[in-house]
Amino acid sequence: MKAHALFFSLLASATLFAQEHSHKSLGELTYPDVPGYVTLKTDFHQHTVFSDGNVWPTIRIMEALRDNLDAVSLTEHLEYQPHSADIPHPDRNRAYEIALQEAKDHDLMVIAGSEITRDAPMGHSNAIFISDANKLLVDKAEDAFAAAKKQGAFVFWNHPAWHPQNPTGNPKLSDFQKNRIKNGELHGIEVINDRDYAEESLAMALENNLTIMGTSDIHGLVDWRFKEKGHARPITLVFAKEKTPASLKEALFAGRTVAVFNELLVGKEENLKPLIKSCIEIGKACYINNTSIVKVELKNNSSSNLLLQNKMPYNFYSNPPLFTLPAQGSVTLQIKTLEQKEQITLSLEAVGAYVVPKQHPIIEWELTVEN
Repeated sequence: MKAHALFFSLLASATLFAQEHSHKSLGELTYPDVPGYVTLKTDFHQHTVFSDGNVWPTIRIMEALRDNLDAVSLTEHLEYQPHSADIPHPDRNRAYEIALQEAKDHDLMVIAGSEITRDAPMGHSNAIFISDANKLLVDKAEDAFAAAKKQGAFVFWNHPAWHPQNPTGNPKLSDFQKNRIKNGELHGIEVINDRDYAEESLAMALENNLTIMGTSDIHGLVDWRFKEKGHARPITLVFAKEKTPASLKEALFAGRTVAVFNELLVGKEENLKPLIKSCIEIGKACYINNTSIVKVELKNNSSSNLLLQNKMPYNFYSNPPLFTLPAQGSVTLQIKTLEQKEQITLSLEAVGAYVVPKQHPIIEWELTVEN
């Protein structure tokens, strides 16, 4: 009896240990590679107790592993330190060092970063790929950006439409940002922050050739903020030549990104269209018996529901013209070509995606139809 009790005690302990160290999740994020590039899932705006967040840095790494991310950055506020009485830390690199140690045995890139936190019109900006956060903690905002540039940082403007700094809810490109762009000190802009999408920020990104970013800006738990409300965390998909920090950095400076929040996908046309086309796998197209109705199956290989609309000259049979291709799911279309054809062009508008404000990309496939 004692042997049995000992066995079950050891089994329970082993199970508990495995659960505590498991990073598997039913909500892990998956997006396919695109031609010529690997697709990296990233979140470069997160906080811990080392600024105004509510969790230890190790939790951020565990969440990232559960979500199947490829790269993260803990961008603690340099100037805003509400927990300093309880967690004094003169070294602003400390959160990064703890996170890096937690991730050392996993395939997750932890990128050093910090948030430069100022009042409007300077606003908040994240500098990532830095070498020493302490050197960015200076009096003048201009000097902080110059210090980030000296370290080779990629810098992006955070939540530019944030109403506490812009009461209209619209971003305003001040002379400060214009000068940072001119000096090569500002390279990207958040179009999605937390659960907010600002199409004015997308317009600003396109007008100023800024890299399009999407981030969680998480302070509490990812599960509580997003997943319990039926959302995935907002992320930036980065199209890199390979999965390395150097390649990731090159892709960010080159602007090869798409911001994603659930079914919302936002990016430049040259980045967004290949992504959506890679997400959708087209099956064999064939006519149903002796009819002029083509049957073809579409499979979605991504974690985003894709809202699609028929843009062909042919109507659907039994399918509505506007339909959802569910994440990791499939839909069978039936297309009325009126007469049998050897080839047709499948043309679908991705209604949940934006290449410019209020404009959706149209994705096309040339299909050979079997009779």
